[in-house]
Amino acid sequence: MMPPRVILASASPRRQQFFQALGIPFSIQPADIEEAPAPGETPISMVERLAAAKALSVGDRLMKEGCGRDERKYSDDNAPASHSIQIIVGADTVVALDGESLGKPQNADEARTMLQRLRGRNHYVHTAVAAVRFAGASPQAACCVVNSTIVTMRAYSDAEIENYVSSGSPMDKAGAYAIQDKRFSPVESLAGCPAGVMGLPAADLLRLLSELGFPFGGVSHQVCRAQTGFRCCCETERTSPR
Repeated sequence: MMPPRVILASASPRRQQFFQALGIPFSIQPADIEEAPAPGETPISMVERLAAAKALSVGDRLMKEGCGRDERKYSDDNAPASHSIQIIVGADTVVALDGESLGKPQNADEARTMLQRLRGRNHYVHTAVAAVRFAGASPQAACCVVNSTIVTMRAYSDAEIENYVSSGSPMDKAGAYAIQDKRFSPVESLAGCPAGVMGLPAADLLRLLSELGFPFGGVSHQVCRAQTGFRCCCETERTSPR
């Protein structure tokens, strides 16, 4: 019996890097949904809702298109041509400061403001991962987990903010920063999962896949270190750059 086909409902290069580094054969089918928070919605509720919505929307689209038999975007040249069972993974990340959700900045001014607000302070990064198992034309099982990490930012200067914003790097990242950025290096330390801050908590992903019938072993500490630049959370609670 062939293993389930795994589909990543995201165009995020960081999430794709984790799938590739973990050796999970997958295809890419980005979700197209509205990602704005609902009125009165907490950051945790928002990421949980959006992660599940991404997975379900892609599943619904693929079922309507004939169970998603288009394999042109497979990351693995040896991926099987068809599957009767599919696991679709959706994820969403938000930076939460003083209870407010900070998503991706819409322009340079917004990125600059976010970085100024975060400077020298603690905040939360919440990442939800949802996995939905499809068989035939409907979802068969689903599970979701929210990973929360406390991040402490360093006291970077205004000049460093300007250089970082002018590079364009903050524009596709929640909170306008990336922990793995070696030049800006915005994070002083964190308590929790560095991979979750980067957008995909690897241990949670593998656990969800296992629960849905695709056991894939444990997390490689080297994978997390290589992707994030921080020690894996499975090695230590309080982490800082290597």
